[in-house]
Amino acid sequence: MTDVIQKPEAPLNFIRAIVEADIKAGKNGGRVQTRFPPEPNGYLHIGHAKSICLNFGIARDYNGVCSLRFDDTNPSKEEVEYVESIEEDARWLGADWGANRFFASDYFERIYACAERLIEMGKAYVDDQSAEQIRENRGTLTAPGVNSPWRERTPEENLDLFRRMRAGEFEEGSRVLRAKIDMAAANVVMRDPALYRIKKAHHHRTGDAWCIYPMYDFAHCLSDAVEGVTHSLCTLEFENNRELYDWVLDTLGFDPRPRQYEFARLNLTRTVLSKRKLIQLVQEGIVSGWDDPRMPTISGLRRRGYTPEAVRDFCERIGVARSENTVDVALLEHCLREDLNKRAARRMAVLKPLKLVVENYPEDQVEEFALQNNPEDERAGTRAAPFSKVLWIERDDFRQTPPPKYFRLAPGQEVRLRGAYYVTCTGFSADDSGEVTEVRCTYDPATRGGWSQDGRKVKGTIHWVSAAHAVEAEVRLYDFLFTVDNPSADKDFKTHLNPDSLETLAGCKLEPALAEARPGDRFQFERLGYFTADAKDCRPGALVFNRTATLRDTWAKIEKKG
Repeated sequence: MTDVIQKPEAPLNFIRAIVEADIKAGKNGGRVQTRFPPEPNGYLHIGHAKSICLNFGIARDYNGVCSLRFDDTNPSKEEVEYVESIEEDARWLGADWGANRFFASDYFERIYACAERLIEMGKAYVDDQSAEQIRENRGTLTAPGVNSPWRERTPEENLDLFRRMRAGEFEEGSRVLRAKIDMAAANVVMRDPALYRIKKAHHHRTGDAWCIYPMYDFAHCLSDAVEGVTHSLCTLEFENNRELYDWVLDTLGFDPRPRQYEFARLNLTRTVLSKRKLIQLVQEGIVSGWDDPRMPTISGLRRRGYTPEAVRDFCERIGVARSENTVDVALLEHCLREDLNKRAARRMAVLKPLKLVVENYPEDQVEEFALQNNPEDERAGTRAAPFSKVLWIERDDFRQTPPPKYFRLAPGQEVRLRGAYYVTCTGFSADDSGEVTEVRCTYDPATRGGWSQDGRKVKGTIHWVSAAHAVEAEVRLYDFLFTVDNPSADKDFKTHLNPDSLETLAGCKLEPALAEARPGDRFQFERLGYFTADAKDCRPGALVFNRTATLRDTWAKIEKKG
């Protein structure tokens, strides 16, 4: 059971309406049991978060049980690394399955026994056709399939062959066990689907005990039934498979048995959520790994600085529907900004430093200004920011020849240094190439704290860091991995990769309060965005920060227009 996946007053959607109707009708004795069934062949992504929130949220809200079950039926693609990462990511999101952690491999003997039972009933047979022949003979949406020449084997012959398959007598790909249903079925899934195949691969849990493995559709429904699942929730791509799900359980006489319901999967702009494509990005070195902050994986989002609260809020806002749709990634970022605005401590950081010399400030004087840690939270208190004669400011905060409506530093122009003083630019120096190397200014001592006693106002406020007290850091500016909303629309999605998805800045100057930042700590760098100390590379004396999101909120503008 979990206590944080969704808000207690979760909005009613069609899945919850079904659950409530079943409880009211007394189905399953009023019991509710769901499951989250990932395959351990990759890392979880934001689409899985939607399923986690739905399954664990329903279990919690209706006093039920939700289990975590790994569908580990394809050993050639599965690894312990994936099992561990899935557990870590699900826990981070707030899922708590208690003792209800299962594997399909826990039931291999029972699933095998069910296969033998179907053979004995004349409902399954061993087929000697190759995978290519089976595909060719399956037919099309308008033409029926062709019966296998091995379809009329006797139950005795099929049972003998199936047991010899288990014993390892046959080569991989030489035989499969198929359900005997109807090769003319309107639903192509029901045209004698494969139930078992020979796969001589080492399994991460059962080792070499098995050389035949059940197909996903066969193992999944039986695992649900064995565990006592009442509501088997899956995405729309499994809608056609529901008929097979029902056939297996009804043919084998499971009563009561689980029922499958489908909901729309999450499609998100500016990314890909296909596991095959995500694996490709990792294996081809396009990203640094599954937890690359540009990836839509849960581990990537976490490393980038996302909070579980923001992800859960996003999943609640997009809701659960029957029809496919695409969600603007701006909504995900909006949920993040709303959460970080409340919790992230404010700090000053200069990413592209330019020296600012306060000419009339005493040479050896150092002042400290008390700056708010978070204006959204009075309990966050203040921190001391040192101020001295030589400061760092952002290079973009100075222009030799300012354009119209430029309210930052320029010759003769006055600005406010956040929380400190008003300063007026008196000059600058440049190198032979014309690049500005130093800006000079004077300060008004009467404006201490950033306010004028005479009531004059300045339109520009810029942030700063004392040069003598600054700590250095590497800052990684992440952007979307793709340049278009739907990169999968083209045959080669990689043609839309964003060459500017990562910019790494060295020698950034940060206020000393950031010196003790720990991996995973989140901050708002004033005027720049939200940043997090990198979970892998950040350490004392070698600070590394990832940009989580800019301060600009596209979704807020979309909502305002809409």
